[in-house]
Amino acid sequence: MIRLEKFSKEDFTQLIGWINNERLLMNWAGSLFSYPLTQRSLEWYLDDTNIKGVSDAFVYRAVEEKTGAVVGHISIGGLSWKNRSARISRVFVSEKGKGYCIAMMKEALRIGFEELELHRIGLGVYSDNIAAVKCYEKAGMRQEGLQRDVLLYEGEFWSMIEMGILEDEWRSYKL
Repeated sequence: MIRLEKFSKEDFTQLIGWINNERLLMNWAGSLFSYPLTQRSLEWYLDDTNIKGVSDAFVYRAVEEKTGAVVGHISIGGLSWKNRSARISRVFVSEKGKGYCIAMMKEALRIGFEELELHRIGLGVYSDNIAAVKCYEKAGMRQEGLQRDVLLYEGEFWSMIEMGILEDEWRSYKL
């Protein structure tokens, strides 16, 4: 249903159009970017993932296989080759309710466990993003903890749920 392809400069305009308000940007990327999202900040984002020719993150656009339409964005970063671990981050789905989130997550987990040969993949999601939490759980992630009041946005503290999955859990889950 979904294939992940390398995110490139050609995808910038679409992502900028999707992330069209400050709250959405904060939910998508925390304090990594300032609003509004710009071509320049996305160039930095891509350049920062490829230091001295070595990738420390894999940034993808999600493509709906039937139509070829780009329907989302996801990255696998925070790689520790020594510990065989990584984090999924900056998950964005263009249309809710079509199953894209779960399909994107399953494909990112497949890449992480089968291609990158990781042992553990984690992620953090703001606790009020209930739809995302449900998506991640349906993809096999488990809640592991809560970081309380990690981000202050417009006078409101946001807490973050930490989630993760191990390779043996993923192999059992995908069967």
